[in-house]
Amino acid sequence: MKQLRLKVLAGLFAVAGVLSWGAARLWESLGTLPSVPLAAPIVLAVIAVVLTATALSLRSRLRAQRERRPDAKGVEPMMAARAVVFGQASALVAALVSGMYGGIGVVLLASLDIPARRDQAIYAGLSVLAGIGVIAAAIFLERVCKLPEDEDELPTSSA
Repeated sequence: MKQLRLKVLAGLFAVAGVLSWGAARLWESLGTLPSVPLAAPIVLAVIAVVLTATALSLRSRLRAQRERRPDAKGVEPMMAARAVVFGQASALVAALVSGMYGGIGVVLLASLDIPARRDQAIYAGLSVLAGIGVIAAAIFLERVCKLPEDEDELPTSSA
């Protein structure tokens, strides 16, 4: 399984942002804009919390296992792999969704004097922040579940 790359996530965010900015500008020229639902930042924040809680739980269980505590509850490799896949998928989707709401939010910045548009801009900004939280939590989960490198495969330096 390959690690998440920040460049890929940033690229997805940027492409989705530019495309949604262009689409929102076009849509606005027709007289209306798509709305940013209040549920968007809430759902993204819940996913970030679930990923963080999973990572913290796995980290404590893995630490107990490494320390060979008698009451240590083991971590099944498939469970850890599923958690990492869920985190990676969540990060990719969050990058796309955050970019999309970020592009719409940039268009909404031009009309902050209208209360409804100001609320939509706030929801879009919160969605971007929550999406960044999902990405951070997914990377943290991935780091927690990463297997230690084999000592045989480490390059040796001759001094």
